[in-house]
Amino acid sequence: MSAVHPEPVFAGGGSGSETAAGARAGAGTGPVSGTRPLDFALPPPREAHEPPEARGLRRDGVRLMVSRRDTGEVSHHVFSDLPSVLSPGDLLVVNNSATLPAAVRLDRLAVHFSGPLPSGEWLVELRRRTGNTTEPYSGTAPGEWLPLPGGATLRLAGQETPRLWRAALDRDVHSYLRAHGVPIRYGYVGRDWPLPDYQTVFGVEPGSAEMPSAGRPFTADLVTALVSRGVAVAPVTLHTGVASPEKDEPPYPEWFSVPPPTARMVNLTRANGGRVVAVGTTVVRALETAALGRHEIRDDSGAHDGQGGQGGQGGQSGDGPVRAASGWTSHVVTPASGVRAVDGLVTGLHEPRSSHLLMLSAVAGRDLLSRSYESALREGYLWHEFGDVHLIL
Repeated sequence: MSAVHPEPVFAGGGSGSETAAGARAGAGTGPVSGTRPLDFALPPPREAHEPPEARGLRRDGVRLMVSRRDTGEVSHHVFSDLPSVLSPGDLLVVNNSATLPAAVRLDRLAVHFSGPLPSGEWLVELRRRTGNTTEPYSGTAPGEWLPLPGGATLRLAGQETPRLWRAALDRDVHSYLRAHGVPIRYGYVGRDWPLPDYQTVFGVEPGSAEMPSAGRPFTADLVTALVSRGVAVAPVTLHTGVASPEKDEPPYPEWFSVPPPTARMVNLTRANGGRVVAVGTTVVRALETAALGRHEIRDDSGAHDGQGGQGGQGGQSGDGPVRAASGWTSHVVTPASGVRAVDGLVTGLHEPRSSHLLMLSAVAGRDLLSRSYESALREGYLWHEFGDVHLIL
């Protein structure tokens, strides 16, 4: 354990009797023990404060921790080792959403544009500017109008969650953000970085409020090496909203698309004994929604209308095929819902109590995930969008 954190502090972990085999069974066939995300202490030195290129590394030079369900082994690599870790016949499913400059700064406030709603409104977060960073701001009310740079006006329609508002801009949002927005940045990143630093090599469909960061370490050369080894790559789209650091915050819809060729490749890979490895929690959400045959539409009143298929929040009934699908998903992957479509996950290291850790528990099992995070803290891995990477197989 590093000198800054001599003892890992974990709470709410899985049962000590949960074996590696039990974790595999939980990830593949039904619920696993534990319903709360991992809780642990994250020391500030473990936060990545700038892109790896600013630390003298290539994008694919960040560290890679590999956690294996079959053996329970946790091993340490660099990300450029990924072709040797995966096998011919595996499939990487990537998110081709590109990052928007989604933050608009006023004198004392910042508006973070999270994403559109089926109604045509946008979800936005209001944050108070405090020196070099921002914090959530709650001093507004429904019906208020905010004057934005460039003569634009934002009308607040009502609260969608304790932190997010439904709002309408008086002009096209994407065009406005290209002219007046900057990438969203939180306090652990000490300065602004240009938009290209927040793009992945796969990003061709603008729409994400924050970078689908699991894809950031990939380079064109690394993708070539993966394909040369016999690892296929297929895209989905899921436009990410703003990060959700508040615990117990209800989910909100995000737009996704799983195209027919990708659905076919996922099903063929699994039928032929290969592994489907999602690059990012966004890809898991899209594929699992498509495997359920269900995408949830939220109408103007905020009600949900489950569209098509069966499934839902219960346990698994077996591995179902992935079908081409697009729409608005509010599906949340947890140990109780399990996973149907993915066999592995490339992801960053997530904050304590983050809802993403429930998804990781569904893929890895609670015991393996807890041991992996203890190892990451002990070995000095870096967290957040510019940090190191975790591969669960």
